[in-house]
Amino acid sequence: MKNTLLAVESVTTRFSLFIACLMMAIAATLGVFQVVMRFILEIPAEWTEVLIRFSLVWMVFMGVPYAFRVGAMVSVDVLYRMVGARGKRFFDFVTSVAALTLVAVIIWWGWDYSLRGRVQTVIGLESISMFWAYLALPVGGLFCVPAILANFFDPQRNELENAQ
Repeated sequence: MKNTLLAVESVTTRFSLFIACLMMAIAATLGVFQVVMRFILEIPAEWTEVLIRFSLVWMVFMGVPYAFRVGAMVSVDVLYRMVGARGKRFFDFVTSVAALTLVAVIIWWGWDYSLRGRVQTVIGLESISMFWAYLALPVGGLFCVPAILANFFDPQRNELENAQ
């Protein structure tokens, strides 16, 4: 069971990190395009600003699973260093439950918000529904669940070890 979870998590986290990197590349490319169009060619492309914002939101929510997996999201470093092995497992449990609770709220309300945003259109891109922008919340939250569970069962504390 644990090995299956870790295998699924590895695939989902790598995929979400790939999407996050792709969204970062899209935002950067659109930013350069916008600067060239506005300041060099003096023909502003208003639609790029909206797409940059959307791609940055998607980048964040798709990058969060990786941060959860490597243990970089919720950190109680001082307490973690002061307690023994039992205390560390207790902190792992509490942080995992808190993170899963937060992610469940984000998935639930993010999906609700996405459905409510179906009728809205994007300013500058009237053919696109806001549903696609808001969908980043539940999708990113779903990718977080296996990462949080995997971090609980197989903790990776890269940032904690590098800080010492």
